[in-house]
Amino acid sequence: MSYDPPRPSYAPPHSSYEPPHRPYDPPHPAYGPPLPYDPPPPASLTYPWQPPPPQPARPDRRPAREPLGHHSDLRVLRSAYRWQRRTATLTALGYFTLFLVLSASAPGVMTRPVADGIPAGLLLALIQLPVTWLAIALYEHTARRHVDPLADRIRKEAELNARRGAAR
Repeated sequence: MSYDPPRPSYAPPHSSYEPPHRPYDPPHPAYGPPLPYDPPPPASLTYPWQPPPPQPARPDRRPAREPLGHHSDLRVLRSAYRWQRRTATLTALGYFTLFLVLSASAPGVMTRPVADGIPAGLLLALIQLPVTWLAIALYEHTARRHVDPLADRIRKEAELNARRGAAR
């Protein structure tokens, strides 16, 4: 029984010119497994000083029209919506947290009368309702001004792309 060394599953490149092997040259890949530091095999050249043949130009195969909607549009929409939520949430929760911290850590400030015997804590609690309305108004304003126009533009581009796709 003879030992056959493993062979590559592809046919090794054959060139019309093989330079002579010097004693310090690594073995040719066809004669053994390639070493990790081996350079790639040379292209098929007739002479070593001859430049490689030019690569054929690849045809430009782009669609007639690229779709208008891109992932970046959705990223911008998500970012605008995220800022909208954060702004409105932090407005309402920030004021409520301030009220709770003052109630817990500064009871003297909260019990001090502000006007006609109304304590500051009661006045701050009553102001919480208008602050919540302000947060809602801020949410609607940023939606109308920033988020809704982006969503409308993306929706129109998607409809236009769908119509273009159906026309093909």
